[in-house]
Amino acid sequence: MNFKLSKVAAIVLPIVFCSTVSASAVQQTKGNYVDKFRQLDEILPTPNVYRNAAGEPGHQYWQQQVDYDIDVKLDEKNRRLSGKQTVRYQNNSPDTLKYLWLQLDQNIYKADSISETTRTFSSSLESGPSSKPAKLGLNELRRQQFLADNEMGYTISNVTDGSGKELKATIVGTLMRIDLNRPLKPGKDAEFTLDFAFNIAEEDAVGTRYGYEHFEEDGNDIFLLAQWFPRLAAYTDYEAWTNKEFLGSGEFTLEFGDYNVEITVPADHLVSATGELTNAKKVLSKTQLKRLKEAETAKRPVFIVTEEEAIENEKEGTDQVKTWNFSAKNVRDFAFASSRKFMWDARGYQQGGKEQPLVMAMSFYPKEGGDLWKKYSTESVIHTMEVYSRFSFDYPYPVAQSVNGPVGGMEYPMITFNGPRTELQKDGTRTYTQAEKRFLIGVVIHEVGHIYFPMIVNSDERQWTWMDEGLNSFLDGVAGREWDPMIPWGVEPRDIVDYMKSQNQVPIMTQSDSVLRLGPNAYTKPAAALNILREVILGRELFDFAFKEYAQRWKYKRPTPSDFFRSMEEASGVDLDWFWHGWFYTTDHVDLSIDKVYKLRLDTKNPDIDFARLREEELNKPLSLHVKRNRDEGKELWIDKNKDITDFYDENDRFTVTNKERNAYQKFLKGLKPWEKKTLERALKEDKNYYVMEFSNHGGLVMPILLHLTYTDGTTEDQYIPAEIWRRNDKKVQKLIVTDKNKELKEVTVDPSWETADVDIENNHYPRRIIPSRIEVFKAKKRTGKVNRDIMQDIKTELKKDDDKKEQEDKKDSDTTQEPQA
Repeated sequence: MNFKLSKVAAIVLPIVFCSTVSASAVQQTKGNYVDKFRQLDEILPTPNVYRNAAGEPGHQYWQQQVDYDIDVKLDEKNRRLSGKQTVRYQNNSPDTLKYLWLQLDQNIYKADSISETTRTFSSSLESGPSSKPAKLGLNELRRQQFLADNEMGYTISNVTDGSGKELKATIVGTLMRIDLNRPLKPGKDAEFTLDFAFNIAEEDAVGTRYGYEHFEEDGNDIFLLAQWFPRLAAYTDYEAWTNKEFLGSGEFTLEFGDYNVEITVPADHLVSATGELTNAKKVLSKTQLKRLKEAETAKRPVFIVTEEEAIENEKEGTDQVKTWNFSAKNVRDFAFASSRKFMWDARGYQQGGKEQPLVMAMSFYPKEGGDLWKKYSTESVIHTMEVYSRFSFDYPYPVAQSVNGPVGGMEYPMITFNGPRTELQKDGTRTYTQAEKRFLIGVVIHEVGHIYFPMIVNSDERQWTWMDEGLNSFLDGVAGREWDPMIPWGVEPRDIVDYMKSQNQVPIMTQSDSVLRLGPNAYTKPAAALNILREVILGRELFDFAFKEYAQRWKYKRPTPSDFFRSMEEASGVDLDWFWHGWFYTTDHVDLSIDKVYKLRLDTKNPDIDFARLREEELNKPLSLHVKRNRDEGKELWIDKNKDITDFYDENDRFTVTNKERNAYQKFLKGLKPWEKKTLERALKEDKNYYVMEFSNHGGLVMPILLHLTYTDGTTEDQYIPAEIWRRNDKKVQKLIVTDKNKELKEVTVDPSWETADVDIENNHYPRRIIPSRIEVFKAKKRTGKVNRDIMQDIKTELKKDDDKKEQEDKKDSDTTQEPQA
């Protein structure tokens, strides 16, 4: 049975084709019109001498510099950190500063902090209040008890200027204002010192971006120290002091500077930190130094501290201490990790170039990391640098580190904290699930990628989370799919569909602490948008050039969203205002529908041709059900029973051609201008197929229309219609598609590969397809709570016999045990 496209229409001369529905046909209510192609410059800040219209740093761009000299001590027994820091603040702004603002992030855990006092009972912002009875889990009880038993937040003392004179310090929540004794003029610098101390949070109890983890079986701790010293808030050209309260979600924007940090820890601890170790000969053995040298040119990671050495080291503590000295140049933060449990592997990444030809990729982890960390951590670090450098710049620092501890994933200059581990089994082996393997590779790529964005391309994370998380998620998806495309990286357009069509969302351009669903809003949606921009709209060549231009322009500088938007447009040469506005400033979604397809036939005006065609079309129409059943019943027609009564119309139907029509045709031909006659003759000779396709936009977000055309001869063709087709009517458009006479259209699909995040793929087919689904036959089972199967361990299980059935049932019952609720 041949498929026929929607109703057949006739093209009547003069021939006029429109690519869109006329503006007069648009039904609009006064006051609600939105121009989806309105220029974005009406929203963005006006370009100035600091940030120009091309998205580049302006000729008077400036940023502050802050250098730190810190002496810090880890009190392992009391789990307390204390230190003294000297800060040199260089005022490169055109403004005179009377005071300085510092971030006191540890104060977020104080009982009277805004974060604690506004903490809602439900940790889920997605579902909102529930009508079900409230439940309090053991995790929340543990958190409450830890904060009640431990005094949290900073103790600040001895705040003095470079001359030793006391400075007035005022603490405001997670911020501190230091009033200068003398105003700091442009181009001048100021120096001050202060002492600080705080009790370290237990990460598993409180849920933080840093903290310690205690191991009951051996009595040791892993310390991951971040946000640990009072840090200068950024002073910018677009906001002045970025002194928003730290509430937890919004991360940090900081100033670049040079660091000299002395870290005193128990003598048997191993320390990983931002920067280069400058006293390696004092804190490392000759064997460790030799192994480090070998690692520089090794093909696979070399153990600087082996598993056996780490296990032996964790058996006994010590009252002795050792001081590790690290130096870091041009970084915006400093973090470190310390533990006697660490093993340490390293491998040199020979990236070449003049800036940093050799980078030491290193991993620090306890025995609990097992083969998972041995095989994949350091290799993932190197893979990240290989991919990210193609899209931005060479990795500029001497080390790149991955450290295992209680923090699931967090980034700082030259060092990252990553969580997945193996599980010890009864037979003494350590196994891990496929999900844990994928998690480790993915989190290392993501967090090391953050060293590029925002640790070097220094965006304001507290204001615009997507500028570091979204851009980085896009790039970690690129790196991830170059590692193994079978791992679900979660950055494809199809991965954001459910969120795009949900009601519980806010625009991407929403301040971090006000975002309802941080994961899809700040990570997945912007990453998917950039995937679409690269693969669908710009193409890889234009996108990659523009993205790299943006990264290099803003290396070691502080870009805003307008700088990113303008850089991408200016460097690609493509107007993308409609794209930025729709994806980043609205909650519109993509839902393009192909509603109708008309097949148009060309009228020749020759009655001998056109009337014959009309007769054929009439004869091909289906019989009415009444006439068909009469025929099936053998009813004899009157005209058959009375054949002696006939007239002219029994021999001539309404499609019979007369000379009157022929004369009119000749007159028509004579009246054509030469170009009209030539055009008609060519069209008749070519006898092409003319298809008018009608599209509607149900989601509000204008996008290119990706067409996949299937012809009756079995061949296919892809066509790309730019988003600008919607510029005069963003609700309905028509498009003329012309094919050769032997290329008859069979079916049409919009976005066949799911590349535009279209939320309803069923209205993308014409004719509509039967919706594929399946019947799932199941028997209700008790919930086991096991999301990830540890196949590595489970494969060792012996097949049980029938007499072991009761034992299996007992185990099944024990698996259903859930966390007690209070």
